[in-house]
Amino acid sequence: MIERSPRIRPADPGDAPALARALLRNRAHMRPREPYRPERYYTAEAQAERLADGGVRWFAVDGEAIVGAVIFSGIVLGPFRSASLGYWVDKDHTGRGLATALVGEACRAARDELGLHRVEAGTMLDNHASQRVLVKSGFTRIGTAPRYLHIDGDWRDHHLFQRLLHDDPPPGVPGASLPYGDRA
Repeated sequence: MIERSPRIRPADPGDAPALARALLRNRAHMRPREPYRPERYYTAEAQAERLADGGVRWFAVDGEAIVGAVIFSGIVLGPFRSASLGYWVDKDHTGRGLATALVGEACRAARDELGLHRVEAGTMLDNHASQRVLVKSGFTRIGTAPRYLHIDGDWRDHHLFQRLLHDDPPPGVPGASLPYGDRA
């Protein structure tokens, strides 16, 4: 039997039902690393609203099933050109390099399509697997933030990471050479 690799592609508004199924299937798996989620969160309607909220997402898809996701939130353009990165992988697809592939594709798109200079991510202190993904993906740990996010019922400390994508000036600044337009 030949095992196929999930493909990575941009999210689509029509993905809401498959995304809701994936989140429900992985609810217990992700609970220790997620904020509180109301029951409605696990519905196609709620996921359709999330997909329409303007966040930039890519999915890892195996057949019709979503088995991983990466999202940029807090995108800031202008002279900062940065975003926060979050990701997850289906419980049955961990340990196969899928998170690293998702983060790699997201960073490529952040530079080449979104024109970002920097991507940041945070992990809970004990999330060594995610920290390995970030380091393998070119991120550097830049500090620790006490009580950074409210996760699984308590304020949790996080290690913070960043990846600098390039050192070119922002578009419109003399010497800028990246092939994207300013979307600020």
